[in-house]
Amino acid sequence: MIYIIISAVATFVVALLIIAIKSIVSPKKVENVKKLLKQGKNQQAAKLAKQILTKEPHNYAVHYYLGKAYLADNRSELALMEYKNVNENALFDSNLPEVPFRKEYAALLMSYNQKEEALNEYLLLSKMNPTDPEIFFNAGKITEQMNRKDLALGFYKKCVTLDPKNAKAHAALGYILFQSKQTAEAKRELDLAIRLNPETYACYYYLGKLLKEEKDLAGAVKAFDKAQRDSEYKQKALIERGTCYMMANRLDNALIDLQRAIEIDKDNSKNDTIYARYFLASCYEKSRKIEKAIEQWEIIYKKNHSFRDVASKLSEYKDLQSNDYLKDFLTCSDAEFLELCKNFSLKILKLSSQQAEIKKSGCQILASDAKDGDWRNMRKQTFLLRFYRDPDPVEDSVVRETHDKAKAMNCTKAYFISSSGFTRSALSYAENRPIELIGKEKLESLLGNL
Repeated sequence: MIYIIISAVATFVVALLIIAIKSIVSPKKVENVKKLLKQGKNQQAAKLAKQILTKEPHNYAVHYYLGKAYLADNRSELALMEYKNVNENALFDSNLPEVPFRKEYAALLMSYNQKEEALNEYLLLSKMNPTDPEIFFNAGKITEQMNRKDLALGFYKKCVTLDPKNAKAHAALGYILFQSKQTAEAKRELDLAIRLNPETYACYYYLGKLLKEEKDLAGAVKAFDKAQRDSEYKQKALIERGTCYMMANRLDNALIDLQRAIEIDKDNSKNDTIYARYFLASCYEKSRKIEKAIEQWEIIYKKNHSFRDVASKLSEYKDLQSNDYLKDFLTCSDAEFLELCKNFSLKILKLSSQQAEIKKSGCQILASDAKDGDWRNMRKQTFLLRFYRDPDPVEDSVVRETHDKAKAMNCTKAYFISSSGFTRSALSYAENRPIELIGKEKLESLLGNL
């Protein structure tokens, strides 16, 4: 019996010795794996780690460093498997530090678009290390990508509270506020991000958009100039700057920017390129280069039949193929247009042009009855003619302005001739007033009589 007891005790002691030896040997083996990783010998580190795991499959510290070796060797799928194994089974200690592990694990989950899992890791990290701004910044990025803007806003605000000089966080906060239409707050954050890091070029893009909305076109153009230095925003910035030039009626500059924006997309596949073509077509339309505008609309139509008003534009201008008179009206130079309108006044309206000048979107003519002699002696029989070749329907404010001007000049009547048409409110305003509106259909018919 004594021998049995002695034998059992001896077995127990041997077992304790084995465990003790392993506890000494294993950390040393782990250190060897870590050393190889530090030296950049990733494959050797992975090989050693796998050798250890054949004897110690539950050594999760080694699993962790095997994952790090895979990650360093761009074998991220294998790395993720090891990290998940560690996450499910490991007890963390000095050999297996929890915070660094969870940071790496969260980043790895994000790279595989496993956003919910990654967010859970960052939420856990935020409790473990609530003073680390990077954790809150990354949580903000994830929730922003998940379109949970309120949560993202909170995380970014926490980040800048912990790290007030974090330019990236201020920039991210500015983008969210911009999207939420909180323009004043967005502008403040974007300005701050730029002051902290003038090379945060993406900020200039959103700042430019805000300035554009405020009609500060000169400021917006300067912002978009700098935004182009960010390759991600270069095309977008060119489009936005081009539209600023359009709004300022600097069509030559707009054409250059919009053409450059299209050229950036070699495959002609980006959605932004469609917008660039659309605005380019608008530019051509305003420049009276209708055939070039049609060319762009046709390209857009092939890509997307329902894009904005492209189908209606193509329909609107199809008459150009068969109606040379309308084509001339829309596409001729300012000097030619002025002569055409004088001719229209005389032959169609039977009015003799006395003063004629080019105006925005067309021309203005002061005329008298062609049967009269000296028009200067017939002031009560003068007429004000406004010819309009802007693509957009004429608003009531423009008609009202023309009527008021005719009244101030003591004109008997005013004519407003447009190649597009008139809004309902414009037509309503002209009723029972001495101003006659001639829209596209009637104009087409009358031009044929010239």
